[in-house]
Amino acid sequence: MLILKQLRAITRFVMVFTMMGLSHAETRFQIEPLAQNLGVVWGMDFISPTQLVFTQRSGEAGVLDIQTGSVSWLQGIPKVAASGQGGLLDVKFLAQDNANQAWLYFTYSSPDEFGARTALARAQLPDLTRSRTLHNWQDLLITQSDTASGQHFGSRIAFDDQGYVFFGIGDRGERQQSQNNQNHIGTIIRLHLDGRVPKDNPFVGDSQARDEIWSYGHRNPQGMAFDVATGRLWSNEHGPRGGDEINLIKPAQNYGWPLVSLGKEYWGDRAIGVHSKPGMVDAVKVFTPSIAPGSLIVYRGDAFPDWQGSLFSGALALRHLNRVTLNAQGEAIAEERLLTDLNQRIRALAVDDQGWIYISTDSGQILRLRPKH
Repeated sequence: MLILKQLRAITRFVMVFTMMGLSHAETRFQIEPLAQNLGVVWGMDFISPTQLVFTQRSGEAGVLDIQTGSVSWLQGIPKVAASGQGGLLDVKFLAQDNANQAWLYFTYSSPDEFGARTALARAQLPDLTRSRTLHNWQDLLITQSDTASGQHFGSRIAFDDQGYVFFGIGDRGERQQSQNNQNHIGTIIRLHLDGRVPKDNPFVGDSQARDEIWSYGHRNPQGMAFDVATGRLWSNEHGPRGGDEINLIKPAQNYGWPLVSLGKEYWGDRAIGVHSKPGMVDAVKVFTPSIAPGSLIVYRGDAFPDWQGSLFSGALALRHLNRVTLNAQGEAIAEERLLTDLNQRIRALAVDDQGWIYISTDSGQILRLRPKH
C-alpha cells in the first residue's frame, strides 16, 4: 500500500508538472494514476461507485477498487483466441434485466477449428466478498465471422433504453465480406438481452441476410455508445491508411466498406473505393490521417459542463484523447485533442457517477481525469 501511494504521488507530480506546458483547454483537469502493469486493458465499466471491472486482451478480467488500487481477479472466463487483435475484448455491466438480475456482458474471440470468431456472452457477477468466480456463463451469439485472420474482431457493446444489446464485428481481414449479409462479418448486431433475435430487426425473414444484423458495411468498429438523451447510437471504426470514421448507426443501413472509403491501401497511393455512393451512409466525422480509435463514449456527466454531449474516443495511433463536439442535429462541428503529452495509446474509456473520466492505456495503466481544483 505504501509503494502504491508513493507511486501515485510521484506520478501525480510528474503529470502536474507536465501540464504546466499544456494548452489552456488541458489545464481544466488533472490526471491521477490508479493502476499499472495490467497488460492491454481492452474494456472497462463500473459495477459500483468504487469498483471498475476491466478486461485484459490476454484473457483475464478483474475488478479494480478505485479507492485502494487493489484488484480482484475474476475466475470462470472461457478460453479465448488471444492472438493478433483477438482476445478478451469488451465488458459492460447491466445492473438488472427484466428478471432483476445483474450481468456482465463480454465480447471475445472464440477459438474454433478455422481460427476464431467474435462472440457475445454474459455471466453473473458473484458477491466479491465471498467468491471471485463468474457463474451462469452464457454464450449469447458466436457469430458467423470465422476466418484464418487474426484481424478486425471489433468489438464494443452498447445497451439502449429499450432493452436491447448491440455489438460490432469487423471485416476479419476479408473486406468484401462486409457487403455479404449471409454472414456477420462487418456488421453491427442487435439482440434482446438474453440473446434472442428481435422480431423487428430489419433483415428478419430475408433469406439473403442474417436475422441478427442491424447495419452492415463496417470495416472494424471498435467504439460504440448509445446516447439516452437523444436516442442515437454511435460507432467509430478504423479505416485503412486514413479514413477512420464516426458513424450514426441506423437500422438496415449500408456504411459502405469497402466500396466507400476515404482511406488508401497500405502498400501504395491508391484509394479504396469511392468517397461517397448513393444508398450508402456517409460518416459524420472522418479522421485523415488515422487516429486509430479504440473506444467511444457520449459524455453526459456533471464534472465538465462544457463537454456535455461530446463524443470521446481513445486514440491508439496518434496517442491522445479525442473529443468531437456535435450540434443538435448530430453533426460534427469541432474537434479537440487532449492528453497528447502522455504519449500513450489510449484504448478504453469509462465515466463514473461524478462525471470523472477513466482511461486505459496499452502500457497497462488505468488513469482518472477529474476537474482541477
